[in-house]
Amino acid sequence: MCELLGMSANVPTDICFSFSGLLERGGNTGPHKDGWGITFYEGKGCRTFKDPEPSCESEIAKLVKAYPIKSVSVISHIRQGNRGRVCLENTHPFTRELWGREITYAHNGQLSNYSDLKPEFYRPVGNTDSELAFCWLLDQIRKKYPKRPSNMASVFRYVAKLANTLRSKGVFNMLLSDGVYVLAYCTNNLHWITRRAPFGKATLIDADMVVDFQKETTPNDVVTVIATRPLTNDEQWQKMSEGEFVLFKMGEKI
Repeated sequence: MCELLGMSANVPTDICFSFSGLLERGGNTGPHKDGWGITFYEGKGCRTFKDPEPSCESEIAKLVKAYPIKSVSVISHIRQGNRGRVCLENTHPFTRELWGREITYAHNGQLSNYSDLKPEFYRPVGNTDSELAFCWLLDQIRKKYPKRPSNMASVFRYVAKLANTLRSKGVFNMLLSDGVYVLAYCTNNLHWITRRAPFGKATLIDADMVVDFQKETTPNDVVTVIATRPLTNDEQWQKMSEGEFVLFKMGEKI
């Protein structure tokens, strides 16, 4: 299985600490060596870095880890391939345009009996079940909402209903974002934590790294991190249940 990492914050925040822990799972402390990727939102635009190499060895990953890009919404993924060969086009996250916004998606799990997923407008570039499911999701959203609705939260709630259909076909853990909202949907393994004042210290499980968030933040900061498995061993992470979804905006659960 792959692993997911997401972030939602009320101020532009770097994800270097959490990303450092995730990278180690990509071929060092974990078996997810078939590529990695990360997308940062900056206003209406986004930057995506992807590499089919193991994240623990990737020079691009080292660059991203050392370059503190600040964003309010981030989605990242490390891959353990099960459908589709190891190559750049099969590397998550995947991004498509909808209503003039970049929509970013990453999936952890494996689907079966999905021949009925036949997107009409959005087409996969690679050959993974993950990207096919993303294209199908966007097609369904586009049919229900031909124009961008004023209430975007309703769109993400609709996506969660669609995700129930995908969950019936196998394991479907997902992160989805438009740069403002971040949706987390769980089948079997997804956790989240919201950090706010008073901030404390945290220690990574997969790397020898400790951070004192009080020195890195202001009292008004709110930062939520979502991960397949907890990244720190001295914080209280919330474990999601099967079929549960959580929607975040500016760091807050809504």
